[in-house]
Amino acid sequence: MKSLWKVLWVTSVFVLLPFHTSASPAHNDRPGTRHAKGYICVGCVVVVSVIEQLAQVHNTTVQAAMERLCSYLPEKLFLKYTCYLVVHMFGPDIIKLLSAGMKADVVCHALEFCEQVSGQPLCHLYPFPKVAWKFTLEKARQIVKGSPTLKYSRSSSDICSLPFLAKICQKIKLAIQNSVPFKDVDSDKYSVFPTLRGYHWRGRDCNDSDNMTYPGRRPDNWDAHQDSNCNGIWGVDPKDGIPYEKKYCEGSQPRGIILLGDSAGAHFHIPPEWLTASQMSLKSFFNLPTALTNELNWPQLSGATGFLNSTSRIKENSIYLRLRKRNRCNHRDYQNLSKNGASSQNLETFIERKIDPVPEMTTPEQFYSKVMESLKFLNSHLPNGSHVILYGLPDGAFLWDHLHDRYHPLGQLNEDVTYDQLYSFLSCLQVTPCHGWMSSNQTLRTLTSERAEQLSNTLEKIATSKKFTNFDLFYVAFDFQEITKKWQQRGGQPWQLIEPVDGFHPNEMALLLLADVFWNKVQHQWPHILGKENPFNPQIEQVFGDQGGH
Repeated sequence: MKSLWKVLWVTSVFVLLPFHTSASPAHNDRPGTRHAKGYICVGCVVVVSVIEQLAQVHNTTVQAAMERLCSYLPEKLFLKYTCYLVVHMFGPDIIKLLSAGMKADVVCHALEFCEQVSGQPLCHLYPFPKVAWKFTLEKARQIVKGSPTLKYSRSSSDICSLPFLAKICQKIKLAIQNSVPFKDVDSDKYSVFPTLRGYHWRGRDCNDSDNMTYPGRRPDNWDAHQDSNCNGIWGVDPKDGIPYEKKYCEGSQPRGIILLGDSAGAHFHIPPEWLTASQMSLKSFFNLPTALTNELNWPQLSGATGFLNSTSRIKENSIYLRLRKRNRCNHRDYQNLSKNGASSQNLETFIERKIDPVPEMTTPEQFYSKVMESLKFLNSHLPNGSHVILYGLPDGAFLWDHLHDRYHPLGQLNEDVTYDQLYSFLSCLQVTPCHGWMSSNQTLRTLTSERAEQLSNTLEKIATSKKFTNFDLFYVAFDFQEITKKWQQRGGQPWQLIEPVDGFHPNEMALLLLADVFWNKVQHQWPHILGKENPFNPQIEQVFGDQGGH
């Protein structure tokens, strides 16, 4: 854990620990065969649905719709080439099946991208066809009987299985798994490259050939000769010979922020225009390569460590940008160590996905043990004088309450797919991010909410009763109701705060509103956590401008 060891050099650290998904079983970070096949099935159904709807929207043939989709994709990462290759391989069969009136579910089952596991229910996104499913599927299979595409293995469709890509894929997987940059010349855990765990995730390195130069470290000789902590403040004032870092930052109580969380903290986001045929254009997929190399996360726009201008057009800023505004010496001092799934860097997996979710929910006793284990680890790594904030669990019942009868982006054109259907489909395939709340079973949703409250109470109990030598400990509740009220006061609706594609994660607006509530609470109750406002901010801006940007 060299990345956290590096933090020992800073004056004080502000660590935020959100526990968002621990009340209900979720998919594993390293999915097994069943899970992998589930994702392949979802991918097939989504792509075939988009092709079918593109043909409908533009009144073209299926062949033209597939070519249109490929033309929209960028050439980076071989996306356009791969699309045309897939069309060449599977296009003829897709054309036959869609021309015969088959829905995406049937197409993907017939082409064996989806399968029905013996003894398990049939997983489908769209309503069953008017004719019996078994008869419809048999008809579809007859249409593609003898097709050469059926001989290709669906389980070995990973592009990383190609020999010339295997080595680089392994390096990328390790970078993601260990939450360290893929491109890092000096191996100091900071990068000049944005994605693949680069500076979208933690402050940008300002000298990638020197492993003693990185964001957040204590300045070397007050940075009189070079910017060792990458905050853009260095050199000596010619008027009095005092280093700028010493003049403007000494005693200013600088703060760095580290977020240890899950996909919500990383800001998992799939743009709805990727799935909405009526909105699809060349511009829709411009950011696809960036999203893929960030694991479909957008930490650069997250509520905790976001540093880019918000795309949501609301005035609230991330916690990091507020810390930077409060003290310009905090420039680039952020780390987002969040990770998709129910675990994060430095935090063990609390839950493993099971078919029957209730017995496998984390108990308060298990939760207490794991959290204490993590806090003891942090106490041995964080510098003295740090602050750790435990962030409670939400009541995810609002997902069903506000979304279940609304149409998903894939269902808006023909009004044939609701979030209820999406939740059932993902749950059936065992790839749902949260089985407890994304369920039509009210009893299960209630039990999950009750357990989430118990776990939040456990966090609060730990925060109020435990003491550590290197940091003080606080608890902040995850108050989604409060931000919902704020949003409604602005004329918005609660469902607008949820990611439309996955129907689970808080979207960018919600994350920034949560950051606002969080900041106001901390500022009111424990202002010392945030450090004082730097009176030299105007001088820093005058001398150093944007301090080298982000």
